[in-house]
Amino acid sequence: MMRKLSFEEVQKHNKENDLWIVIDSKVFDLSKFVDLHPGGPNVLYAEGVAGRDATEAFFGLHRHEVLLRPQYSRLQIGVIDGEVEHIKAPEPGSLSKVPYAEPSWLSEGFFNPYYSDNHRTFQKAIRKFFEEVIRPEAIRCEESGKKISQEVVDKMSDLEVIAMRLGPGKHLQGRKLMNGIVKPEEFDYFHELILNTEMSRFGTRGFVDGMLNGAVIGLPPIWNYGSSELQAKVIPEVLSGKKYLALAITEAFAGSDVILDGDYWVVTGTKKWITNGTFADYFTTGCKTDKGLTVILIERGEGVSTKPIKTAYSSTAGTAYVVFDKVRVPVGNTLGEVGNGLSVILSNFNHERWMVTGCSVGAQRVIVEECLKWANQRIVFGKPLASQAVIRNKLGKMIMRIEACQNWLETVTYQMNNMSYHEMSSRLAGQIGLLKQFVSRCGRETAEDATQIFGGRALTVTGMGKHVENYHRTSGYDAILAGAEDVLGDLGVRQAMKKMPKNALL
Repeated sequence: MMRKLSFEEVQKHNKENDLWIVIDSKVFDLSKFVDLHPGGPNVLYAEGVAGRDATEAFFGLHRHEVLLRPQYSRLQIGVIDGEVEHIKAPEPGSLSKVPYAEPSWLSEGFFNPYYSDNHRTFQKAIRKFFEEVIRPEAIRCEESGKKISQEVVDKMSDLEVIAMRLGPGKHLQGRKLMNGIVKPEEFDYFHELILNTEMSRFGTRGFVDGMLNGAVIGLPPIWNYGSSELQAKVIPEVLSGKKYLALAITEAFAGSDVILDGDYWVVTGTKKWITNGTFADYFTTGCKTDKGLTVILIERGEGVSTKPIKTAYSSTAGTAYVVFDKVRVPVGNTLGEVGNGLSVILSNFNHERWMVTGCSVGAQRVIVEECLKWANQRIVFGKPLASQAVIRNKLGKMIMRIEACQNWLETVTYQMNNMSYHEMSSRLAGQIGLLKQFVSRCGRETAEDATQIFGGRALTVTGMGKHVENYHRTSGYDAILAGAEDVLGDLGVRQAMKKMPKNALL
């Protein structure tokens, strides 16, 4: 039971070796902590907070999460009698009340034609799971650079998160999704969109890719083009989280050449910038044969080696340089027809680009929320930062961008729900390409505006601006992965020109 204290009693403790402060009705005894204060002891005296209410000063320098850390929370000795705590840690799964912090379909008083009550139930359960299980892991891996732990992968597998990340389809049949919250036959692209946006909320861009993105982009060629024997072996291993998979297509220079030796392909070559490659057990690999590009599933073993590539984001993504040195691979591991590799590879690109777009939108919305909070709580010359017109202008542009991205993304997702896979390839490839270009460019503009709003704090990997720093440093990945934005923009226009009616003349 916390002691109930008065402000008058707190005011008496304002000297060296006897220093109390109040933060949001909580009383902290900093007498023994002063010399350990990261900003130095003088800050606590120079700011005039000794023996006073330091709420405004604290939140001008620190995030609320600091108060929740054990080494600081133990300094609390009581509460102010009659005062009420206003700033509390959100309950896992709860929604933010900050305007535009949530998409409109989750905002109180707003309506949306795309989402059902089941989508809302699913979103709440996924957010709770991600915040309780994935968030701590994401922060740990982002800082250490280590791959996602098997313990967390197993928890994801238990709820079928790995399977759901690959979207609707036959692979979900017989599975219990999120402990039965959604039936396999009812799971649609809006459920998957919820997964993509929710896992991007932690300001840990490297971990988003490290969260088995290799399986999301590397497994579809196996279930669409692999033999029944190969599917029976590999798909259960990957969806259960027991084996990891990477898509190995991108080449630095030499590529991967193969020759046929009896019942085996002999693969020699390299791949570069391969997501999850450092810890992958299988590689869905594009190879050059005498009949043209062919996709082959290569298992890690003799002749296969990987080296980590240092990138702008955390090595928890497992970005790798992959070397195949005369690797013998059974011909049965061929995916699709020999020489038809381009069709195999392109078949999943729409889904991959849509996935990257959803993750980007989720991350951008978090940045919008961060900036709205900061502009409201940061006091400059006695007034909130938001009192400056130039700041409000930047916030307005950020809000316009995220709402435009969200609405276009939901429109495309609705079309995906009502089209066959073949129809999506025919009708949506160009639109998804343009959508990805638009969203990634909006993301970089928002990253720049957010950096200006946070100032110097946006340049540090910890503290108030840590999410902005991470997003500013890594938002460019969304413009490159799954297809460079300029290439996709051109694809969108070329697709449109192909469908131009011959009588459409001025």
